[in-house]
Amino acid sequence: MKLGRGKRREASKPILLPARNEVVVLATGAGERLPARVLERGVNTLLLAITIPTEPLSGERLEDLVLEFTGPHGRVRLQGAMRLENPAEPDVLRLDEPRSIEVLQQREFVRVNATRPVLVYAAKDGYEIESYTVDISGGGFLLAGPDTLKAGDRVQFRLALGPELEPVTGIAKILRVDSRGRRAAVFEEISESERRRLIRFIFDCQRDERQRGLEYDG
Repeated sequence: MKLGRGKRREASKPILLPARNEVVVLATGAGERLPARVLERGVNTLLLAITIPTEPLSGERLEDLVLEFTGPHGRVRLQGAMRLENPAEPDVLRLDEPRSIEVLQQREFVRVNATRPVLVYAAKDGYEIESYTVDISGGGFLLAGPDTLKAGDRVQFRLALGPELEPVTGIAKILRVDSRGRRAAVFEEISESERRRLIRFIFDCQRDERQRGLEYDG
């Protein structure tokens, strides 16, 4: 009998943290969404700067804050000990001991082939781009172009669903560029009502595809 071979303890999975200078969102319990930037990233801490004018956050609001960002596999949500780094700078916050509270897998959304016009506004310089989608899901879309968009760019978008439908708007991040020059974008900021309308549109597209298939078979 061999001694000292107890059951090996599984290593805890490391928490995924956003990169330095990455743009994130701080969601409050009241439904506010505050854009912020990562100033510093440590082993178990993040220094964040809110990038829009806002009133100083009370202790209760700080406790409720959830940090959201887009990871390789979808939306990541973190919570931890949030505090003001310096009372004289109410827009600079420190998040210590972050823990993952939820990862929303973007691949859970149904994806359909759909060519729809989309206006894209590049966040860094504000220029307007006319493009169209190759496919669409509730978590993002694949753009036909243009070449000026690079991986990591954040853009505002206005996606046209049809002549009698309001366009869907939000903010997306270009994740990658494929070998055909198409841009895969994942939603970073989109309201739940806008996402529901988009998912309803996708279901309608699927229903129409099935109907066309039945007519063809018949």
